[in-house]
Amino acid sequence: MTHSRATGAHGGAIGLNGIKKWFGTFQAVDDVTLDIRSNEFFTLLGPSGCGKTTLLRMIAGFELPTEGSLTLDGAEISSLLPNQRPVNTVFQNYALFPHLTVAENIGFGLKMLGRPKAETAAVVADMLKLVHLEGRGDDPVTQLSGGQQQRVALARALAPRPKVLLLDEPLSALDLKLRKSMQIELKRLQAETGITFIFVTHDQEEALTMSDRIAVMSSGKVRQVGTAREIYDRPADRFVADFIGETNFLEATVERVEAGRAVLRLPSGATLTAGLPDGLSPSGKVSFVIRPEHAGLVAAGSGTIDGTLGNVVYFGTDTHYHVHLDDGATFIVRRQNARAGASGGPEAGQRVGILFGEDAAQILRD
Repeated sequence: MTHSRATGAHGGAIGLNGIKKWFGTFQAVDDVTLDIRSNEFFTLLGPSGCGKTTLLRMIAGFELPTEGSLTLDGAEISSLLPNQRPVNTVFQNYALFPHLTVAENIGFGLKMLGRPKAETAAVVADMLKLVHLEGRGDDPVTQLSGGQQQRVALARALAPRPKVLLLDEPLSALDLKLRKSMQIELKRLQAETGITFIFVTHDQEEALTMSDRIAVMSSGKVRQVGTAREIYDRPADRFVADFIGETNFLEATVERVEAGRAVLRLPSGATLTAGLPDGLSPSGKVSFVIRPEHAGLVAAGSGTIDGTLGNVVYFGTDTHYHVHLDDGATFIVRRQNARAGASGGPEAGQRVGILFGEDAAQILRD
């Protein structure tokens, strides 16, 4: 069996239309409408309790929507049982069978489907190669590391060639280095198989690293859908800006709107222009955001705003400078570190200026 985008071009588009889910008096999912494309790596991202796992369970068939419809390649599937849906799930705890070998675990689903032994053996061999576990098929699954067990769980879910693979925070139990390695593996597997992956996580870095598109959720609602770059650089509202990455929030007054951008006056008296979300024409006082890496430190008096440098935090690849602004707010500037031995930056207690890039500022919806 050859894995490629071509062999994976077998559907897998998921449509969620006005989905609501109540548990008694608690509304877990509030009127969610999403179109997840075939062969896409789509991530549901949000804090605990935001409804992302409930949404995943409804796609799997483990929960039924209270209202709304759920389609797969245009066909309604809301009433189908889990085993009637061409969908598989990889859980956080892997759910492997400890008394079975690696190959037996991978082939378990195929065996339950009544596939011929020769076909099952061929698919298992193919899956072992896909997840880089060649030669480990006869090993007890208990002898594998956490990362290897996760690969077995993925191979078992992929073996029946589902149209959609659901992944419920599958990397959360792994250590940092292994988690980063598995992020790359997951993206490779999705690209090679062409299967639609729907991934649930609360980890922003995971979502930004792997996803074709991301839906950011809060309190049962979808706040924004877009690519990693769209969500990071142009957050739709304050929640998204605050949840995704590190963000500086500032206040200003709108002086005028021209050519799709707003001219803002800061409390310091400085002016700058800021981008606008679609359809927004603000006036009066507004909040805007600037990412730490989209600003730079300059000499006091030569930037957009001034302040006093407080903490300087070294992270290896970059350094974070915490500047206490004259109006009382704190602003973080992130600077990539130069090679070892290069001269350092300003020191704590020093007066500094902060200079914004031309397209750095973005006004937010509340």
